[in-house]
Amino acid sequence: MMPCDGVSRCCEPIAEEHLRRLVQLALPVFEGLFDRRPDTSGRYRGRLLLLALCQGAAQHWVDGHHEVKDLDVWGFFRSHPRGRFPVRWRKTCDFGPSALGYHPDDTGYAGRRVDVLGRSIEVEVGEDEARAVRRYLANARTRTAWHLAQRPVIALHPTSLFGLQVWPVRP
Repeated sequence: MMPCDGVSRCCEPIAEEHLRRLVQLALPVFEGLFDRRPDTSGRYRGRLLLLALCQGAAQHWVDGHHEVKDLDVWGFFRSHPRGRFPVRWRKTCDFGPSALGYHPDDTGYAGRRVDVLGRSIEVEVGEDEARAVRRYLANARTRTAWHLAQRPVIALHPTSLFGLQVWPVRP
């Protein structure tokens, strides 16, 4: 039995291998969305700027103290002129067995629940992925942006930014 099996909040360290697993889980979830809804969400295929670990698990990655209930992965997409990314869309998947264990209330999961969510954001000409997400969070024009800005944001994808703390900006 793993140390966090059946524990509502886990304090085991999140390792790079866990971050890599999140990328393997989340990217196909978005592709599935695009395949199911090609007329709306499908327009966001190929527009992914940044895939990131957010909220409590990102805080745990940074400080090692915040306990993990679930793993929140956000995809930030370059906005499309014909509509926003569906704001209420959320998909869950199973992280699978690991040192992070499973939450006792998440029946049917072998590991921690992974929440996969997305947002479309404006990108200025010449702006890179990390800067666009930082601007989105700094402006906090929506409730989602405000809530996400309360905790660190850790880049998972593209690989050139893997593990980078995108938010808050370190001095």
